[in-house]
Amino acid sequence: MSNKSFSESYAAAGVDITAGYRAVELMKKHIARTRNEGCLDDVGGFGGCFGLPMAGMEEPVLVSGTDGCGTKVKMAILMDKHDTIGIDAVAMCVNDIICCGARPLFFLDYIACGKNIPEKIAEIVSGVAEGCVQSGAALIGGETAEHPGMMPTEEYDLAGFAVGIVDKKKILDNKRMAEGDVVIALASSGIHSNGFSLVRRVFDIDKNPDSLYVPCEALSGKSIAETLLTPTKIYVKSVLSLLPKVDVKGISHITGGGFYENIPRSIPDGLGAVIDRSAVKVLPIFDLIAKTGDINERDMFNTFNMGVGMSIVVPADQVETALESLKESGEDAYVIGKIAKSEEKITIC
Repeated sequence: MSNKSFSESYAAAGVDITAGYRAVELMKKHIARTRNEGCLDDVGGFGGCFGLPMAGMEEPVLVSGTDGCGTKVKMAILMDKHDTIGIDAVAMCVNDIICCGARPLFFLDYIACGKNIPEKIAEIVSGVAEGCVQSGAALIGGETAEHPGMMPTEEYDLAGFAVGIVDKKKILDNKRMAEGDVVIALASSGIHSNGFSLVRRVFDIDKNPDSLYVPCEALSGKSIAETLLTPTKIYVKSVLSLLPKVDVKGISHITGGGFYENIPRSIPDGLGAVIDRSAVKVLPIFDLIAKTGDINERDMFNTFNMGVGMSIVVPADQVETALESLKESGEDAYVIGKIAKSEEKITIC
């Protein structure tokens, strides 16, 4: 880092480029935790270099995904807690690409902020690094952009993208899905990173933030704020462990749009998922949201994950093997439905 790089004029306009250098120095220890076999260089260049691990693959295919954390970032800012929101950013991307059967290789983040406070930026990146460690991806680069005049000093937004790899013949293909296949749920850790605009309205967070910090009996004594900021669960390693053991015919990452939008995405025409409502282990936070906001059940299942972060379709005769594998990986996995001939891609009954 050159100590000659400083612009008084740019600083007077609200951008301190030296803060960016300090932030990079502070985050390097977190990034080092994520290095894997593909990493070729250190952070700080113009591009992140990565060597593709293609051994044993006949036709390697790269799979990419990009996303942000939505207005959950607002919760991190309100609570002045920035070390977990990065996990959400990684999770939203790697949980998507694992639905194709791809193993995440690397991740890059983008942080836009009103003012670059190096310690805060490093705290955000520490969460990104933790998400990368949980998914096996390397954090090979990123960008921090200071936007004075566009964003208040204390605010920021976070997004990123992941790239993974899979042998073409192993890409999950739902065309083999058939009547009688079984839908398995993987429990979520909470709201994950979707629906927070509705959550903020229900709890009147913007006007009455202090109410978030009161211990809530419905949440086993936890505050609403603590519960809402729980990081998105990353399912990558559990699914990668499962894939060689059973014939996985479809995976859905249940994000914005809930059950009604996401489960159909992995189901071919002519078939539908019949979900047993009584089997779904709805988390207390969703009951609290529905009660507080007077939200009907259809809208809840069309907005939130309702306690199911991912669904996996397997043949009926392989259900026990799948459940055993997922539970060995630490997942709360259980059957929530079956595949049937139907013009409706999903029915909850």
